[in-house]
Amino acid sequence: MQKRKLGNSNLEVSAIGLGCMGMSFSYGPPADKEEMISLIRSAVDRGITFFDTAEVYGPFTNEELVGEALAPFRNQVAIATKFGFRPASNGESRWSELDSRPEHIKQAVEGSLKRLKVEAIDLLYQHRVDPNVPIEDVAGAVKELIGSGKVKHFGLSEAGVQTIRRAHAVQPVTALQSEYSLWWREPEAEILPTIEELGIGFVPFSPLGKGFLTGKINETTTFDSSDFRNTIPRFSSEARKANQVLVDLLGKIAEQKQATPAQIALAWLLAQKPWIVPIPGTTKPHRLEENIGAVSVELTPDDLRDIDYAASKITVQGARYPEKMEQMIDR
Repeated sequence: MQKRKLGNSNLEVSAIGLGCMGMSFSYGPPADKEEMISLIRSAVDRGITFFDTAEVYGPFTNEELVGEALAPFRNQVAIATKFGFRPASNGESRWSELDSRPEHIKQAVEGSLKRLKVEAIDLLYQHRVDPNVPIEDVAGAVKELIGSGKVKHFGLSEAGVQTIRRAHAVQPVTALQSEYSLWWREPEAEILPTIEELGIGFVPFSPLGKGFLTGKINETTTFDSSDFRNTIPRFSSEARKANQVLVDLLGKIAEQKQATPAQIALAWLLAQKPWIVPIPGTTKPHRLEENIGAVSVELTPDDLRDIDYAASKITVQGARYPEKMEQMIDR
């Protein structure tokens, strides 16, 4: 497995990480715990050293799963987790209120350390920017946690350019995690140039468009009633029908490269910058193998030009989030 450094930091991880959220949360009922432990451990065996979770996934159960699965490999891997929500006490709410007050950050970290069974969190992200707490206070709280040895690196998620600059001035930001893929390219306008200038790594979540870019979802696909894709405008059957043209494009390139659409989508991300580390999630061993295989798919400059040219003629239909979640995005 190839390695990549996140920006100017000394955090070196596998070129592809593993997003663990869907094992416990969001994409239908939680998967079998023992099967997921086995999947995470097989990812380590295959060279993956970067695992992504958050306290709100579950809430709490995903961190516990990741902590148990990775306990035997603690010195071989980097675990990223996130604070910034107040998980509902009844466990029912998927997303509750934002809360990045310094005292809440410190409390959240204590819980994450216990659940992850670690003495220090490798990469701690603010999950979403809290408009009620100055980002300088957030960065300052994480700086104190780094000083006390409880956190190694600071990250932001879905943060805008000004927020990134202000946070970075207080405590250097190692990585920004935001959505980025062939069907969500907004970061290219301002975010990527800014973090390149500042020496910050980039961790694209949903690099496969929440499964759509794999080519396994079409307008007739039905999702479990608890699957949050049911609430996403981009996943309405009309939008899926309209967006199929992007998957068809990936399929054509995949045939030429003897690869799969998912591998082309991931290889495209990897080819954008050497400090980009996508974190596709899966609950299936064969999908894990497929995603890892993307590292070996080489896209030439001509391939990338052809993809960009074809993709530029496609307008993806539908918002990427329901309105309430869109309002949480820092612009």
